[in-house]
This record gives sequence, structure tokens and C-alpha cells, in this order.
Amino acid sequence: MEISGVISAIVIGIVIGVLGRLALPGRQRIGILATVVVGIVAALLGSAIAAGIGVADTKGIDWVEWLIQIGLAALGVALLDRGRTGGRSRRRAWGRAHR
Repeated sequence: MEISGVISAIVIGIVIGVLGRLALPGRQRIGILATVVVGIVAALLGSAIAAGIGVADTKGIDWVEWLIQIGLAALGVALLDRGRTGGRSRRRAWGRAHR
């Protein structure tokens, strides 16, 4: 992968990560860096999936590829948010129950 490809992946990852967060209702308790990383991973995985099913290279804007990437980003953000809030709420409940 060339340097322009890496830079493109980062920029697209930022956009995909933010769109993934916007697709979820409510507040997500993950940082911007985690959002960017999720977006980059979702962009790369989404491109690979789109190529695998034959919708990566179409004339014009690749809407299906974008939808796959945004869906993966929303899933990644939701999983990270659930992991963080689930762990905190269990610790708080444990602490209150045994005081």
C-alpha cells in the first residue's frame, strides 16, 4: 500500500467512524481515537467485503460499499461502547450490593 493509500484510509476512516457513531442512537462513551480506529478498520473490512461480493468497483459512487463500511463502523462503536459501559455498571452494582 502506498502512502497515499494509507492517508486515504485514515481520512475515510475518520468519516466512516463519525458516520457510524451518528447512526447509533444515544451517547457513546468512547473517545475520538477509538472512533477513528474503528472507522479505519471498518473502511478496510468493508472494502474487502464489497470486493468479495463484487460491488467494490461500480460506475459513480459505491453506495453499497459505503453502507457496508458505515454498518461495520456502527457495529464496532456499539461493541466498544457496550464493553465499556457494561464493565462499569457491573462494578458499581457489585460495590453497592456488598457494602
